[in-house]
Amino acid sequence: MKILGIDPGLQVCGYAVVDGDSLLEAGAVRTNAKAAIEVKLNQIAEDIESLLKKFTPEVVAVEELYSHYAHPKTAILMGHARGVILQSCAAAGIEVKSFSATRIKKSLTGNGRASKEQVQRTIQTILRLPRLPEPPDVADAIAAALCCANTKQLVGNFK
Repeated sequence: MKILGIDPGLQVCGYAVVDGDSLLEAGAVRTNAKAAIEVKLNQIAEDIESLLKKFTPEVVAVEELYSHYAHPKTAILMGHARGVILQSCAAAGIEVKSFSATRIKKSLTGNGRASKEQVQRTIQTILRLPRLPEPPDVADAIAAALCCANTKQLVGNFK
């Protein structure tokens, strides 16, 4: 099953495409930091649509938003990017599964509070990568895709 994992962000969206235990491609969609928000959102939409057409995944795994009470504006801005991603998937008729960061970490490492480095090392081991996946946005996207694959294998279907 081909899964596109996405770590949503307004400046950088990590993405990764996995098929079974193979990493087909991983990278980041980057926007111009000086561009207006609507221009950034349009760029994200275009890039996500391009990835959906290129890889035709059966499902897209997206990390849920986490909001810290001290930084609500960050979550709101990330929500804009996530909304554009979800809309692009809906327009393409592709199922979306959302996972919290703690669920993703627990799925991969057995610990929902695992460090970024623990997650990266686990990904490196599972996918037999020559080096740690970087930057963190890309590693998070790979982790989301692998969590989705683990959920599919454990449950047999998504619920």
